[in-house]
Amino acid sequence: MVFRVTFVCTGNICRSPMAEHILRRHLEDAALDVEVDSSGTQGWHIGKPADHRTIAALRRAGYTSAHSARQFRALWFGRYDLIIALDGGHLRDLRSMAPSAADREKVRLLREFDPGADSPDVADPYYGGRADFEKVRVQIEAAAPGLIAEIKTRLTS
Repeated sequence: MVFRVTFVCTGNICRSPMAEHILRRHLEDAALDVEVDSSGTQGWHIGKPADHRTIAALRRAGYTSAHSARQFRALWFGRYDLIIALDGGHLRDLRSMAPSAADREKVRLLREFDPGADSPDVADPYYGGRADFEKVRVQIEAAAPGLIAEIKTRLTS
C-alpha cells in the first residue's frame, strides 16, 4: 500500500505546488516511495499551471515544476495518509470538511515539522515578489526533514 501526502493552500498555484515539488525531491533523495500531490481550498485556478513566480523559484533551486491546479474535495480524505495545510486558515477549512475524527487527525500544518519555525503559517507570497517566493521555498525546505521523519515513522508503524 502506497503512503500518500497532499499539500493544500488557497488556490493551488503558489505554496502547495511548491511544497509538492520540494517534498517529492526530498523523498526521492531519501529513497522513499511516497505519492505526493497538492490542491487548493478554492477552485479559482482549476486546470492552470503554478504561478510563474512559483515555477521560477522552483527552477532556480533545481526542482521540477509541472503542475495543474485543482480544488480539494471532502471525498478525498480516504485517499491520503497526511493532508498538509500551509496555514491556519487552510487547517480550519480542511478540518471542517473532514467526514470523521480520524480524517481530522490526518490534517497537519507544514511548519509544525520545522522546529525552528517562527510562525505556524507558510507566508502567502501571492501579492509579493521574488523575495517572497524565495522565503516560501526556504520555509518549506526547512520543514521537509521533519515531515520526512514523520512519514518514516508512519511507514514503520
